[in-house]
Order: sequence, then structure tokens, then C-alpha cells
Amino acid sequence: MAVKKGGLGKGLDSLIPEKKVSTVNTEIQENNKDVYKDAVMVDIQKVEPNREQPRKNFDEDALLELSDSIKLYGILQPLLVQDKKEYYEIIAGERRWRAAKMAKIKEIPVIIKNFTEQEILEISLIENIQREDLNPIEEAIAYKRLLDEFHLKQDEIAERVSKSRTAVTNSMRLLKLSDKVQQMLIDDMISSGHARALLGIDNSEKQYSIAQKIFDEKLSVRDTEKLVKKIENEKEPLTKKEEIIDTKLDIIYQDLEEKMKNIFGTKVVINKKDAKKGKIEIEYYSQEELDRIMELFQTIKNI
Repeated sequence: MAVKKGGLGKGLDSLIPEKKVSTVNTEIQENNKDVYKDAVMVDIQKVEPNREQPRKNFDEDALLELSDSIKLYGILQPLLVQDKKEYYEIIAGERRWRAAKMAKIKEIPVIIKNFTEQEILEISLIENIQREDLNPIEEAIAYKRLLDEFHLKQDEIAERVSKSRTAVTNSMRLLKLSDKVQQMLIDDMISSGHARALLGIDNSEKQYSIAQKIFDEKLSVRDTEKLVKKIENEKEPLTKKEEIIDTKLDIIYQDLEEKMKNIFGTKVVINKKDAKKGKIEIEYYSQEELDRIMELFQTIKNI
């Protein structure tokens, strides 16, 4: 579950308890000249959030704490914005903007830059990931946008956000969960580990049912994986019609296995999950045989 973070104001207050607010603000800016050198003060009413930014959920308690800190010490780091002529659009710093509005601050420091839509998404994503501000679904949606809208490959996305390709892939897989289960993940009722285990369940209602069981019974990720595996192994009895179809499929697959065995010159097994899904296993018994099979694949690819 989410752990409430300590307030910034309390930490600073313990370091400089005797100084007045205006003095503190001046000293903060003086000590952060590099941060403030390109900043300008603008009317907070002229600044608006980017509707396409990855983060959609903001912790109200954390915003209140930041708001109290801003009342005392101002905004420690300028917002990054883009000039949209009629207003400034936030690229990075929406949380600071929201907290500043709550603190009734009239002017805020901003650094004005111009970026492409892709660069804006990347900057917003990277900033939120570094601050651990995104929930798993927001992060997954942002990766998918980079993949679908800007045609980046998964390894390119991974490089930009300093994560492994596997981490990016696993993140996007969470979008295959049912909407109800995704919401439970957003609400911190289940963890990402629980959610990944639930991907083994195809039925959305069963998925949600197990997610509720995880929450109600406080199941660990390991317990969830065992439960999902048990459910996967429990096959519902087939109807007479399904039995006939299943028998026909077995005959077809046996024929395909023989054909592939002749092509590859080794044992081939087709393990079907259902009428549409399954996996193919190709056996090899030496490094030389594996090399031969790989050469065969390369030959097929080049045809």
C-alpha cells in the first residue's frame, strides 16, 4: 500500500527555524543560481497543465504538504513550460503548479522551452518515473503512446527512461488486464507483481474475482502465482461438440508435427492451449544440431 511521505516543510524548518520566509526565499534562489538563471516569473493563471501528460492521479495529502512548504519557502525548482501564445503549457512540474495554486501563490518561476509533442511526452514520462509519481497503469499507457504514436521500439523506449527492455515490456503487458483489475492496481489494492500473475487468467471476470480475493485475503505474490497456476491446470469439461472439434484438431496437429519433423529433421511437438493458442517445441541434441536448425530458419527468412 502507498506510504505517506514526510513533508518537505518540516525538514527545512528543522534546519532553518529562526529565519523569516522572505529571507529563506532569497537564500534558496541564491543557492540555486544555476537552476534559476533561465527562469522568469509569470502569472500562475497563465499557466495550464498538459492534458496529454502521463500522470493523471495526484495524492491530495502530498499536495497539501507541498502547498504548506511552498507557502513558507516558495517553489524550490522552476516549472518547465512551453509558450502556447495564449498561455504557458506545463511540460514538467504540474504537481508544483497544483500545490502553488492551493497555496494561493500569484506568480511562479518557469523556464520556457519549445519541444516537439514526442519530446514533451518523453520529458514528462522521465520526470515522473524519476520521482516515482506514476502509478503502473499511467506508466504503461505512456510507454504505449511512445510505441504507437511515435513508432519507437521497445528498446528505444527503455534507453530513454533508463530501464531494461523487459521492464518496459512487462509494464505494457499490464494493459491487457481487465479495466476493473487495472483500477485496483491504480488504487494500490494489488501490486504490480500480483497484476502480472493475473495475466495468466484470460477470463476478465475470473481475473477480477481473483484480484478481489488477493485484496480480501492479503495474498502474497507467490500465493497468487500458485493460485493462478492451479486455475490454469483446471480444465472445464468439454461439450460433445467441443470434443469432436478437439479430436479433429489433434489429427490436424499430428499431421503438422510430422511435416515439421521432416523439415527440421528432429522431433517437433505442438502443445495447444485451445483452438487458437499454443506453443511449438523443436528438440535438438547438440550445439551442431542447434546451429543447423538456426541456419534453416535463416534460409526460410530470406526466401
